[in-house]
Amino acid sequence: MKLFNKTNWLPSALAIVTVLIIFGINAPKPVYAEQKSGRDTTVSTGDLQFTDIPTAADSIAIRKKAADSAAKAAAAKPAAAKPGAAENTPSSEKPKTLWQIFIFGLLGGFTAVILPCIYPLLPLTISFFTKKSGSRQKAIGQSLIYGASIIVIYVTLGLLISIIFGSDALNQLATNGIFNIFFFLLLIVFGISFLGAFEITLPSSLANKLDENADKGGLAGIFFMASTLVVVSFSCTGPIIGTLLVDAASKGDRLGPAIGMFGFSLALALPFTIFALFPSALKSLPKSGGWLNSVKVVLGFLELAFALKFLSNVDLAYHWNWFDREIFLSLWIAIGLLMGLYLIGKIKFSHDSDVPYLTIPRTFLAIVVFAFVIYMVPGLWGAPLKSISAFLPPEATQDFNLSSIPDGAGASSGAAATTAIPASIGERKYVGSYTRITTRGLDAWYDYDQALLVSKVVHKPILIDFTGFNCVNCRKMEANVWSDPEVFKRLKNNFVLLQLVVDDKAALQPQEQFVSDYSGKKITTLGGKWSDLEAKRFNSNSQPLYVMLDSDGNFLKDASGKDIPTSPADYDIASYIKFLDSGIAAFKK
Repeated sequence: MKLFNKTNWLPSALAIVTVLIIFGINAPKPVYAEQKSGRDTTVSTGDLQFTDIPTAADSIAIRKKAADSAAKAAAAKPAAAKPGAAENTPSSEKPKTLWQIFIFGLLGGFTAVILPCIYPLLPLTISFFTKKSGSRQKAIGQSLIYGASIIVIYVTLGLLISIIFGSDALNQLATNGIFNIFFFLLLIVFGISFLGAFEITLPSSLANKLDENADKGGLAGIFFMASTLVVVSFSCTGPIIGTLLVDAASKGDRLGPAIGMFGFSLALALPFTIFALFPSALKSLPKSGGWLNSVKVVLGFLELAFALKFLSNVDLAYHWNWFDREIFLSLWIAIGLLMGLYLIGKIKFSHDSDVPYLTIPRTFLAIVVFAFVIYMVPGLWGAPLKSISAFLPPEATQDFNLSSIPDGAGASSGAAATTAIPASIGERKYVGSYTRITTRGLDAWYDYDQALLVSKVVHKPILIDFTGFNCVNCRKMEANVWSDPEVFKRLKNNFVLLQLVVDDKAALQPQEQFVSDYSGKKITTLGGKWSDLEAKRFNSNSQPLYVMLDSDGNFLKDASGKDIPTSPADYDIASYIKFLDSGIAAFKK
């Protein structure tokens, strides 16, 4: 029985997708110009090269081996006070992201159900099971097998991606230049597709072949029916799956793509199973119509907005310095306005139905969209926009900023600390490359050895902030926690702030490059050096990570004599202040 029939071909873009994913693990790497007389020079984008980005931690086994070696070395001799010193240190737990990926997949699957390629098939498929099975009990069993087949197909896709690339390759995606540019272009293509310019479909010959096998009956026939649904609905599910896999893969977790596909397929399979259990409920479903296409168009606008985040990642990591915060916000505001106007019927595409009146759902969604646009407008003049700060370029990229430094951040103490630093320490290394991620009013250092010297001169403890250009949680901490006056005052007046950017692609000078005795990889970039330090000495490869050290590079100890543990992202301001105060008190002793 020919339930599904579609004759569109897969655009050549999908072939390019496969080739780039398989062969595109290399990333562009900017090279710092040599520093002369302690001054940093500007990076030229014309000298960009594409090369591998070293990952500090390859696997749990390597981390455990390194930690065991470090513990033995610490027992045999005092720990060295330099980057990479081997010692037994408190561990920092890596944030759990699999639940987030699963929920994101679940939402994507429920969204896919109400798209034009799947929604009309619900009553058709349920009717087929009901009539062919001959009994309600058999229909329920077949629908359960049908739903399970959908899940198996999508989870297998996710597992294949994990097996082919592995956790190491997936962990590089978040900061890999080629992949970020590729993901940006890919999501733009998906967005244009949802807006109606073209459809991304698999070859009709594949759908026809699967449909023929679906007529065989039995378990195999039901499985091929599910496969046919996957193929013919690809024009709607493809962009959602692509976006989901991009997000899951960039998390760097080996199980990310499989968990994301499980959530997606579970949400997709549930309606077919539930309506097989309660066929009469189909009568309560809204009829197919123009609203289905409106869902696609809205998703198209969201895809375009989401794509900009990947372009921003590349701009920050490679110091291009042209995709500033106000440009990002302007594009989001423009996309939001177009989406709102579309929802109220003021904009219509050629394939859209007329909107003679506004429905209640459209009205409420339009209110939300326009309210969000109005909320973003003050950000063009420097408003922090804390609810979305994690997704925006840092505030330091803002050319025109009217926001003020938090209250309580006295400038006098910072100035005094600066004048007390002797000229022998030199100017701040690499400072010219990090102006776009600096927090206004804070004078950070960017080199470990130099920060140790400064700490000895000003008699303040060191607060290491392991951060990244593309670290969403880092931006959220800076916007929501560091902006608090009490936190800001402590950071400015009581610590030597050392920010180590682990995803900086700037090349180390040849004499500075080394082979890590932790991961066994050759470290060729500045970010790789700090990533190796974080993984080897502090047993973590997640950002942000906050570490408090004394002037000799040793952990500060609490009242009981134990090392004060490292702190991951902590959005509880009171808790973070308590963490900082413990270090201040320990250093004073």
